[in-house]
Amino acid sequence: MDAVTEFPLFVVVTHALNILFVTLLIRSGIEVLSSMPKLYWSDGCPPGREWLRLSRDNYGAADRRPWVSLDEERHWHPVIALPGRANLGLGRHWHFLTVQFWVVTGAVYIVMMFVSGYWHNLVPTQWSIVPEAIRNVGTYLHFQLPEQLPGQPFDAVQKLTYFAVVFLLAPLQIASGAGMSPAVLARFPRYGRLFGGKQGARSIHFLGMCAFSVFIVVHVVMVAVHGVPSEFAKIFLGSAEADPVVATVVGSLVLVTVVLVHIGATVFSRTRPRQAQRVLGVVVHRFEYLLSRLGSSRQQYRRSDISEYHRVNGYPPTDDNYQGLAADGFRSYRLPVGGLVARPVTLSLPELAGLGFTHQITNHNCIQGWNGIAEWGGVPVTALIDRVRPAASVTHMVFYAMDDKALTEGRGRYGYFYEAVPMSIVRAPQALLAMEMNGAPLPIEHGAPLRLRLENQLGYKMVKWIEAIEFVDDITEIGMGQGGYREDQLYYGNTPGI
Repeated sequence: MDAVTEFPLFVVVTHALNILFVTLLIRSGIEVLSSMPKLYWSDGCPPGREWLRLSRDNYGAADRRPWVSLDEERHWHPVIALPGRANLGLGRHWHFLTVQFWVVTGAVYIVMMFVSGYWHNLVPTQWSIVPEAIRNVGTYLHFQLPEQLPGQPFDAVQKLTYFAVVFLLAPLQIASGAGMSPAVLARFPRYGRLFGGKQGARSIHFLGMCAFSVFIVVHVVMVAVHGVPSEFAKIFLGSAEADPVVATVVGSLVLVTVVLVHIGATVFSRTRPRQAQRVLGVVVHRFEYLLSRLGSSRQQYRRSDISEYHRVNGYPPTDDNYQGLAADGFRSYRLPVGGLVARPVTLSLPELAGLGFTHQITNHNCIQGWNGIAEWGGVPVTALIDRVRPAASVTHMVFYAMDDKALTEGRGRYGYFYEAVPMSIVRAPQALLAMEMNGAPLPIEHGAPLRLRLENQLGYKMVKWIEAIEFVDDITEIGMGQGGYREDQLYYGNTPGI
């Protein structure tokens, strides 16, 4: 039987889309990685025990100088990362926007493959293809081209490679990506154990990205080896018999378009970050909010699971008022709770604890990628909600912090930290106002006297050093109107369930 040289239209179209989507995923994924360029196999991320460190900086648990995880962030070039230069918020927006289109494209490809019968070209049906693929590799190493399989468009090693990419590597990337989601891990704690924990999933995801990158490089080399005009004819026009000049022109235009999209995405994100946040957020925010709604936390870790070292992000307040509260052991601390409520209150810590104290051992997930398990003691947010009785029009709880970021963070940023959280999320069973950590009073670096715990969200939503709480029906007039300090200043998403 003669070799097949024709490719269905759905293969041509999905292949072109995959060139765009996979490269966008890789570049935006590199941006996410730059926020904490260290990889671990075990949860807790103890400093010095990473298996890979893509940074010269090495912070340790015994360092005399205080440090926070934001100090580990790197500024990688926009040619490599999307959008580059420590733009984690927009990098995540591009990543989670693209992944949705990539998954849909892959699903269409899989369905059409089985409907059309094209699956015979990718799915091995006999073990004899394995030794034949090994012989093919030897043929390539002798700078010769092996013969295609009878009646199929690929040789044995190509078929096995494409099968592995479509049916093994791509699903593994999706699965390991879900294994890093706080909403997924909160709802299904055992799921993360399939990868050895969140850090195992993160490491596997990174290795999968490397595998995709190697595949792309080898794929491009093979196109050159087989001949660009004939390969472009098959890839972009679906037939080796197509006019080689037309194929080269069409293929070049597709690749130039992909490059222009990358340039446009980078320039748009860097020159108009707020507009990029809003445009990308139309899709991404809904995606993350849906995950947050579905991911109600059901974590029940054991004391033996508590991390030996728990990273910190954010330096404590430096003003005299906070220093005075800390010196007094926070006995004079009072929490005002108001806004659109029937019964506004001002509570001391003992009065707040009197609403109903509980403990939970949960997994903290930072947006930078690290995580740590700890026991938190405090009052369920629902107990406070029941106490103040918010109006039916309330959509968010706003948590105001005591730390002025112009003093504690700098970097051209300013204002007091705050976060607005949708009511559906603060009503979750394990949403907690924490006053204790690991059986002791909450440490200053972890948010004393009071911090928020939202176990299906990323850490930046869990406000530390809480000064006041307000119930509102509109967040557009608070801060810069994006729903939180990080959303305002760093273009993060408002409901980070992944």
